[in-house]
Amino acid sequence: MADENTPNGEAQAQPQVRMQILAQYIRDLSFENAVATKGAPQGDVQPEMTVQVSLDARKRQTENQYEVISKYRVTSTNKSDGQTMFLAELDYGGVFHIDGVPEDQLHPFLMIECPRMLFPFVRRIVSDLTRDGGFPPFNMDPVDFVALYRQELARRAQAQQGAPADQKLS
Repeated sequence: MADENTPNGEAQAQPQVRMQILAQYIRDLSFENAVATKGAPQGDVQPEMTVQVSLDARKRQTENQYEVISKYRVTSTNKSDGQTMFLAELDYGGVFHIDGVPEDQLHPFLMIECPRMLFPFVRRIVSDLTRDGGFPPFNMDPVDFVALYRQELARRAQAQQGAPADQKLS
């Protein structure tokens, strides 16, 4: 008897995607308060924030386990004179058990979904760090990890086109 839930009557046996966060941790944390060492800026202070994000993922020895590291660099500069006010750097890691993701979709899954799950914790840490460093808490805007992934793919494709034929990566 045909399954009425599928358009062609065939039962689809797609594996259930399962993701579990096994651990989260701060791998590296740095906060430099330039105002404290140089003195308070003179005149009008208009902070301008820049956030740089980079990602890394690797397979662990245990089956279906992966480590994902999100690296954030937050710089506050004074718009009026360009002086750095503070620099915060955070490498935040997570260990994930991932099951049911097809091999061809695993890399985007690791670079998009895993950092997305860690982001609320990163945001809180950066907010606390800036507040504890003597500045107003900085609440990072949500990061579009899909756009970040696409930018990295485009950058890699462009880099491969510029490389000599014998040095291209597959």
